[in-house]
Amino acid sequence: MLHKPIKFQAIEYKGKIVFEKVKLTTFNRIPKLFNDNESCFMFIDKGSFIVRTPNKLVTFEEGSGMLAKCFNYYTETSLKQQLKNETFELIGVLLYPELVKQIFPYQHSIEANNNYNINKIQVDKMLLNFKNSINIILDNPQLADEALILNKLREFIILMTKATQSKSEPEFLKQIFSPYEFSFKKTIENNLYASLSLNELAHLCNMSLSSFNRKFKEIYKESPKKYITSKKLEKATVLLRQNNSRIAEVAYDCGFESTSTFNRLFQKSYQKSPSQFILDTK
Repeated sequence: MLHKPIKFQAIEYKGKIVFEKVKLTTFNRIPKLFNDNESCFMFIDKGSFIVRTPNKLVTFEEGSGMLAKCFNYYTETSLKQQLKNETFELIGVLLYPELVKQIFPYQHSIEANNNYNINKIQVDKMLLNFKNSINIILDNPQLADEALILNKLREFIILMTKATQSKSEPEFLKQIFSPYEFSFKKTIENNLYASLSLNELAHLCNMSLSSFNRKFKEIYKESPKKYITSKKLEKATVLLRQNNSRIAEVAYDCGFESTSTFNRLFQKSYQKSPSQFILDTK
């Protein structure tokens, strides 16, 4: 289930959201808010968060911009942020292939520079002025006729072409609609110690749960749950041997959903509790 925003404003063109303003309360982890074939740019107006991609974690601070291709990712916040019940405000621009081709015709190409799925963009004065203009349109939707929407999308594509140092607007669009593919095994390795459910991990791999399970067993020769749990517990034993290691922190660092779950699985695997394990290794 998607996290329900406490405030949401949007401008649509031909039935698709092209500009949006979102205000969210603190969350643990949410998938991208849309699941069409869109790419997007988000101005982070308030708050900071981490984006989990198949290959890395990227931190976005207040005042920065996030350029994301059409791929599956998660937005996450820290436990500290969740306890403080922070709020987050975003202004977004969504690009769809069938719409932007009206402005800058282009052809998909495997030769496009395709070495990223997500980019942190510095918001300069030009982008800041653009954001402020979109904010005005969102607050006054009666202004958003077809000509204005297309002109603002054209302006945005030109600004992004410069921000990404692309050769031309069609070249930028080739890049933004060509997701960079990561291997299944690399995605698993990069997210092994995250507190992801199997459904979430399958989503990150862009697969259904049944396809994910089959692929996982084919590569690792055992079920995802058994393999991932054993790897997390192995890491936990290393951390527990270190001085000043707190059990709750170890459980969190190894990606267990709770300390009680960690204690139960550790006891089942090693026939002793984490606290007894610490005593025995001293």
